[in-house]
Amino acid sequence: MTDPLWTPSKDQVEGSNLYAFMQGLKGRRGFPGGDWTALHRWSVEHMEAFWEEAWLDAQVKTSAPHSAVLTGRAMPVDRMPPREVWFPGLRFNFAEHLLRFRDGRVALIAASEETPLRRVTYRELYGLVARCQAGLKTLGLKAGDRVAGFMPNTVETVVAMLASTALGAIWSSTSPDFGFEGVMDRFGQITPKVLFCANGYRYNGKSHYGLERVRRIAKEIPSIEQVVVLPFLEGAQGNLPGAMSWDDLLGAGGAAQAEQVEFQQFPFDQPLYILYSSGTTGVPKCIVHGAGGTLLKHHVEQKFHTDLRREDILFFFTTCGWMMWNWLVSGLAQGATLLLYDGSPVHPDGAHLFKLAEETGVTVFGTSPKFLASCQKAGLTPGSDFDLSRLRCMLSTGAPLEAEQFRYVYDAIKADLQLASISGGTDIVGCFMAGNPLLPVYAGEIQSAGLGVDLAAYGEDGVALTEEKGELVCRNPLPSMPIGFWEDPRMEKYRAAYFSTYPGVWHHGDYITITGRGGIIVFGRSDATLNPGGVRIGTAEIYRIVEDLPYVLDSLVVGQRAEGDVRVVLFVVLSEGQTLDAVLEQEIRAVIRAQATPRHVPAVIRQIAEVPVTINGKKVELAVGRMLHGEPVKNRDAMANPGALDQFKNLSL
Repeated sequence: MTDPLWTPSKDQVEGSNLYAFMQGLKGRRGFPGGDWTALHRWSVEHMEAFWEEAWLDAQVKTSAPHSAVLTGRAMPVDRMPPREVWFPGLRFNFAEHLLRFRDGRVALIAASEETPLRRVTYRELYGLVARCQAGLKTLGLKAGDRVAGFMPNTVETVVAMLASTALGAIWSSTSPDFGFEGVMDRFGQITPKVLFCANGYRYNGKSHYGLERVRRIAKEIPSIEQVVVLPFLEGAQGNLPGAMSWDDLLGAGGAAQAEQVEFQQFPFDQPLYILYSSGTTGVPKCIVHGAGGTLLKHHVEQKFHTDLRREDILFFFTTCGWMMWNWLVSGLAQGATLLLYDGSPVHPDGAHLFKLAEETGVTVFGTSPKFLASCQKAGLTPGSDFDLSRLRCMLSTGAPLEAEQFRYVYDAIKADLQLASISGGTDIVGCFMAGNPLLPVYAGEIQSAGLGVDLAAYGEDGVALTEEKGELVCRNPLPSMPIGFWEDPRMEKYRAAYFSTYPGVWHHGDYITITGRGGIIVFGRSDATLNPGGVRIGTAEIYRIVEDLPYVLDSLVVGQRAEGDVRVVLFVVLSEGQTLDAVLEQEIRAVIRAQATPRHVPAVIRQIAEVPVTINGKKVELAVGRMLHGEPVKNRDAMANPGALDQFKNLSL
């Protein structure tokens, strides 16, 4: 058994929120006490008691109590809707909970590539929300209306979301670097009443002006009654006829004098957010999440699994088009300070975010495996170059975090640090697997399943596997499972998406192995599975080998139908000055064969200039696979670099 890379001290364990929660439960609600394993088992076997205890721990202000925790215990397949009702009778307001602190502590720090830091206190944030909400009321916004944010990750985006959801409107956002078609594929489905946008954004040192795109969007979506423009870029030219500025909204109808936020009261399952699937192979699914489920799941993940508290400064690199933005904003409920960053993570250089962490005193730093891999390949040593003394936890998600990246963090960033690889997704606006302040960290493993999550790895026969690779499933309901898809009244798309593979069990579409100590190894998406000779291979198994080679900057693996079978095709982005020749090909194949199996060895290797990725940085394996089979690829605007697909046109392999 390998040694852990980090083990929490006795003081760290006993000083954690999770330990205090566990000790407080001892002898109550059927929990006999014990260690993490006992607590997790209890949270699954006594699911209703656990989620009620978590709700009480969150101290949510309510105007009516719940009459039960859950109705309809088993996750059904055939009845409609295929979802339980959580906390019936309860009434509360999501925004009110996120604004429960109204003091002089800094709530938000807004940062970008070049502009000075901007700090907003909890008291100031509440005042901004009051004025924004008053302005929205003059526009006739009401509960159930959709509000769209085509916005950078900055203070006003958070304010607009809170002001909208306080009224019961449904918030949905994308990043301002989405193309026209990508925005239409999302907002065009949900018919928003109000559109918030910026006059542009900056990325990698360049200004990008976006009002022409907004003009087209407003014209093509007739439901939009008002566009509100934030002057995010100074000196931007042009205007939008019929639009109002952010300042105009906050001054409309006496809004400038508004001092109180109106928190309308709603049920636990009041629609809160509409999030979207990636949309790289078809029109994205519009996933509707409820207010109570989002609040409760984030509370458990942030307070217990991340050990978040008031004195923390929480950062996660994300755009407003990724569910990690929604997760980040929920940190307000813990009273923490949130660092909002908009721009490239590597401008003006790869150390920029660590410099920002030093300047602001970040304690919890959220990033991605791709960013850490780029830092490692660049030879960065942030722990030596910057004062990261306050940093105690690093979060990583978006793709599997490889063992070498775990080691890099402890060698080059900080030795006494909880590295929490986390995994879940847009579908539950949270995590199935998370960090754990009570447990050691092992290279390549997520520390544990989430509290309340009955996680398993299923084989094709629906039998749970131990220490074998299988399909990630969740065998019990979670309050943050979607309340449905938009415009899916019979819940047919919902059932097909999650419950069509294993009856009564949520099938997520990831390959995992649950280790003997309860850690989890993630192998990537099972819907991008390769099946050469009938052997199922996850693409992440090849990525973790190939991208560890010093001359490989990035890679893409797809399966191509050939001669009645599937062959593995590997595309590589090489470091400057390197060219793929027969010698390099042979070396790559030899390394894969030695570290995996002969079945993993690609039949074809080709050099490319860049890997096509989504806006959120995920590789678009399925889209490239379609191109190799001569099939059309739609929704290119869901991609960060759609031009990269042109490399695969009429490609002869």
